[in-house]
Amino acid sequence: MILDSQKEITKSKLLKKLLSSVTVDGFQHLRMDDIAKNMAVSRATMYKHFSSKEEVIEGVVRIFIDYLEKLEDPTKEDGEKMFGMWFQKLFEQSVNLVGRITDVFLKDLQVTFPDLYDTLKSTLNKREKMTLEFYQDGKNKGIFNPINEKFILLQDNILLREIMDIKFLLYNQMSIQQALNDYYEFKKIQLFKAEKLSIVDDAIIKPIIEHVVEKFNRSL
Repeated sequence: MILDSQKEITKSKLLKKLLSSVTVDGFQHLRMDDIAKNMAVSRATMYKHFSSKEEVIEGVVRIFIDYLEKLEDPTKEDGEKMFGMWFQKLFEQSVNLVGRITDVFLKDLQVTFPDLYDTLKSTLNKREKMTLEFYQDGKNKGIFNPINEKFILLQDNILLREIMDIKFLLYNQMSIQQALNDYYEFKKIQLFKAEKLSIVDDAIIKPIIEHVVEKFNRSL
C-alpha cells in the first residue's frame, strides 16, 4: 500500500510538470518523447509510470476533476458567515483555474479523447450549477445584491483571464498581487450588500493571494 501511494505521488508530480504545456499549447502535437521532456525525466522513467499518451492525459484530467470536486455543495451549510467563506473558496478556485482548463486543451480533448472530454465537462457543469445556486441562495437570504449570477461567472471567466495576463499587467503598470487584491475587493463589494460586508474575513484571503502570486512569478 505504501509503495502504491508513493507511486501515485510521483505520477502526480510528473503530471503537474506537464500542465502548463498541455493547457497553453494543447497536446495533439505532443509525442511521448515531448511529454518526457516536459516532465524533465527520461523516456524510460516516464514509461515506468505511464504506458500511453492517453494515460497521461487521463491523469491530467483527473487532477482537474479532483480539484474541482474539492468543494462540496455550499448550500448545505448554515449561517451567514458561510457565505463569506464560500465566496473566498470560489474566488481561490476560479483564480487557480485561470489558464489551466483552456479552450485549446478542451478542443484537443474533445477531438482526441471524447470520453475524457465528456467527463471533464460534466464536472465543470456541476461546479457551475453549484456556484449559480450558491449565488441565488445568497440573494434569496438578503446577503448578496440582486445581480444576475450568470454575469458573475462570465465576469470571472473573462476578467480574471485578462488581469492575469502579463501583457495586461505591464501595460497597466500593475503587479499581479495588486491586480488580484483589487479584483477581490471589486467582487466583494459588487456581490455583498453593504451591511453584510462584515461577515467576510479578509485575513483569510491574504495568504491565498500570496500563494497564487508566488506561483505566477515562478512561471514567468
